[in-house]
Parts: sequence; structure tokens; C-alpha cells
Amino acid sequence: MISIHSVTSDEYPDQTNNPINSHENRPDKPEEACGVFGIYAPGENVAKLTYFGLYALQHRGQESAGIATFEGTQVHLHKDMGLVSQVFNESVLDQLPGSLAVGHTRYSTTGSSRKVNAQPAVLETRLGSIALAHNGNLVNMVQLRQELLEKKCNLVTTTDSEMIAFAIAEAIDTGADWLEGGIQAFQRCQGAFSLVIGTPVGVMGVRDPNGIRPLVIGTLAGNPVRYVLASETCGLDIIGAEYLRDVEPGELVWITEEGLASYHWSQKSERKLCIFEMIYFARPDSVMHNESLYSYRMRLGHQLAKESFVDADIVFGVPDSGIPAAIGFSQASGVTYGEGLIKNRYVGRTFIQPTQTMRESGLRMKLNPLKDVLVGKRVIIVDDSIVRGTTSRKLVKTLRDAGAIEVHMRISSPPVTHPCFYGIDTDSQDQLIAATKSVAEIAKQLEVDSLAYLSWEGMLEATREDTNSFCSACFTGDYPVTIPEQVKRSKLILEKVVV
Repeated sequence: MISIHSVTSDEYPDQTNNPINSHENRPDKPEEACGVFGIYAPGENVAKLTYFGLYALQHRGQESAGIATFEGTQVHLHKDMGLVSQVFNESVLDQLPGSLAVGHTRYSTTGSSRKVNAQPAVLETRLGSIALAHNGNLVNMVQLRQELLEKKCNLVTTTDSEMIAFAIAEAIDTGADWLEGGIQAFQRCQGAFSLVIGTPVGVMGVRDPNGIRPLVIGTLAGNPVRYVLASETCGLDIIGAEYLRDVEPGELVWITEEGLASYHWSQKSERKLCIFEMIYFARPDSVMHNESLYSYRMRLGHQLAKESFVDADIVFGVPDSGIPAAIGFSQASGVTYGEGLIKNRYVGRTFIQPTQTMRESGLRMKLNPLKDVLVGKRVIIVDDSIVRGTTSRKLVKTLRDAGAIEVHMRISSPPVTHPCFYGIDTDSQDQLIAATKSVAEIAKQLEVDSLAYLSWEGMLEATREDTNSFCSACFTGDYPVTIPEQVKRSKLILEKVVV
């Protein structure tokens, strides 16, 4: 039985038709797909623990949020559009009892930003309900959708996540148990998928054979030990869980009252973690490869300074993602580090459109320059990436208007020349500024005194890991999972760019 508690208003309308989310107004960054969280902890308030886990993962998606809890065979579900703190309150969480939970915070990649597409996706099966939360993107969704429709599956959303849930349900309803049903479904999926799946008897954590999107396992102290799954370690830290290890590429972990069991469901696993997780997406305090991402991002700045030093009075980062690399640049170059921009940290997504007068005068909701720091100075501004260039150009103008006499831009990743098909919302290739313009042409468009990107080799070497264990297709066009032509044509329209 499924008990659904959900706001029915249209307080958060479909953002796809909102002018504030047009190409001109969207952030000049790739945007992440989602954050997932799961917990098996009988006797604990799993809904509240999941809420805090999602709160820590809010940076991975700000369009919708949802939690499903299992109380025996009954599922309690609440999901809606908005930030985690907008979707949930004490009263709502009190209506989500149970011994295990699955949570999700979403940025739409496959399927528009509408309430019906919010997750977890919950379905009934022969063995009871499943609640599925997905981070990533399938590349064979067209084929899989057709197969499911031919089996008369009643698809109600436009997400590939729901298709995975239906594939599991189909296998279970034809005789498979939870593990067999899951593995049969995962073997039908191609692309990126880190999954947390709740059932009446336990929680699954699953990664695709390349481990493109992250998923970690944590433990809660007690007797017996309880287990937690999260997209990043920051989702464990907030509830006091200890990091145990990553879910491995091609692995399924099955968490029940008997503890944690591991199954390697794919025989063709080859680690290809998205390098942008390390550069930008994941929180700087999250741990990958036994160190915080803050440390890696500082090394990117060190390398950037070695490759593209320029004499200046001050170096600063675009808050918050450019700051660690800017500090690293300062340490390696000797250029003084400071703050030239202040971020309004209380700005979430807004559905209120600015007036035309506000647009023309330069809406500064998120960043504001420190004029007395900038006036008369030669400045280096460090950012992690440039996608379209629209925001970067406005930012350069803001710095000049504040009195900077030279503006040099340094980017702690290579030029983004190819779209992502694995769960990052990037435009079609012709919208990516580096796919159509040289670095010199981009510098001219941004109106900077100089522009330099980090080299592809420098970015990978700074990981101090096997450089072949990362997906860097957005910089090279070398996709680790083959993209079907029908899907490829939707975004990839230019010649391959060599780095």
C-alpha cells in the first residue's frame, strides 16, 4: 500500500517555460542531475535523517525533492517542486514513519521540470512496492521506453528513472526476486546510473559499470551497525555517519536486517568517474580518493598558475566554486589572494521574474563587486568552467565598472567543447562557446585582457589517480558509453574537437 502526502498546489510551475530560465538567464555552468540518499535504520527517525542528507546534497539539484519511507509493506511518499526546505517541514516528516527510506533532490535532464517527474519513482510489484531514486542519464531510453510500452507498461512520466523502475517491476512480476529483478533490469540499461532503491525488506545501492556518477556507503554507529547511501560524503557527515567506501562500478549493495551484501552484476566494469564531479559538482568538503575535493581544486589552481601566469595585483575566485583554485593559483604564483566578489548565500532559485528596468541595470542577485578592492587594480579572476560565456561576459563588465583596470580570466578546466549525455544538463554543441570559437575569440567576446584554460593533461594529472579512470568527454568527445545516433543528433552537431 502506498500512502502519498503531497502538496497539490501549482506553487512551483513548469520552469521550462519560464523566461528567467532561458539561455540568456541560465547560469553559465553545467548543471547537475540529482542527489540520492538511502538509509536502513530500524528504530531511527529515517525520514528526518533523509531530510538532512538531502539538505546536504541540495547543490546537486534544486527543482524538486522527495522522500519515500517503508513501514513494513506500506510506503509513505511525499515529493514536490522546490528546495528541500520548501518541500518538507516537521509536520510532513512526522507523516513518513518507517525503518528505511529513499530520498532524492532533482535537477531535470531527461524529463522536464514538473511535479509528475519528481522522485522517488514508486511502483507496485508482485513482491510489494519499490521506490527508486536516480542520479545520471540513460542513453538507450528511447529503446527501453519502446520495449516497456510494448509490454503495456503504464508510463506516467517522461523520465528514464521511471523506466528503470518499470524494468525492475517487469522482471519481478514475471518471477524474479528482488536481486534477480534488479540485475535483470540494470543489464538492460546503458549510460550513467547511480541508484538508491527502497523495498519492503531492504535498500539497494547500484552503480553503472563505469561508475560515472558517484555513490558512497556510510555506517551509523550502533548494535547492529546501520547503513547509509549518499551521492557524496557530505550527505553522510551531516547525520554523523562514517564513510565506509564507494559503491564500485557495476556493483549492487543490498542492505537488509542481515547487514550489507555485495554483488557485482556487471562483468564489464571499467571506472570512468565524471571529472566534473571533482572540478565543480561535488561539494568541496566531500571526499574522493581519500582527500577533500577542496585539496584537488587547489592543485588545479597550482597547475593553472604554472601554465598561464600573468602579473597582477590580486587574484580571486568566482564564489564559491572558483575559490579553491584561486587560492592555489595565488600560492603557486605569488599574486596576492583576496576577495573581489561577494556572494549572496541566501539566494535560491527564484520564480519571480525581474523587471525590465532591473535587467537593463544589471540584476546582481548573486554576486556583487567590492569596488574599493578592485579600483585601479589588475585583477585575475579564476572560475572552474565557461559553458556559454554569457554570465562570464557580464561578470567581466561588472569588474571593469567597479574600477578594475585589467581583467585576466583563468579557468581551472579545459574548454567545454562537447555536450554531456550522462546526466549533466549541457546545451547542444553549437551553444557551447568553446566548440565554435578559439580561445582568442572567446577572450575578445568576454572583453578580457587575457584568457587561459587549464590543459587537459594538467587537469587529469592533478587527480593523482589513474588518468584513464575518468570520463572527460565534455572536453574531448571520447564518450565511454556509445551514444545511439538518435540521441547523439539531438546535441552533437559539430566536428570532434582535439585537445
